[in-house]
Amino acid sequence: MTRDEIYALIVDGLHTTFQLDPAKITIDANLYSDLDIDSIDAVDLAVKLQRATGVRITPEVFKAVHTVRDLVEAVARLRVPDGTRDRATAPTLT
Repeated sequence: MTRDEIYALIVDGLHTTFQLDPAKITIDANLYSDLDIDSIDAVDLAVKLQRATGVRITPEVFKAVHTVRDLVEAVARLRVPDGTRDRATAPTLT
């Protein structure tokens, strides 16, 4: 999965789950201040991403995520080139 595919998945997820205008979901949009995502929403988003990508994101990793770009990069780092999860670095969502 490429970064562009991850980005498209995130935009679609934010739009369908939180009824956000896709035009507001830019790569540099801040999840919290620009898109009004709260901590409960962030958990919902992490669960949806896990289902869609097989990547599990811990709260510690998600705390470092502020923008859509940060989220794309976090998901991309937790995946290996063949599309499977990197079990050595993929944390679990607790």
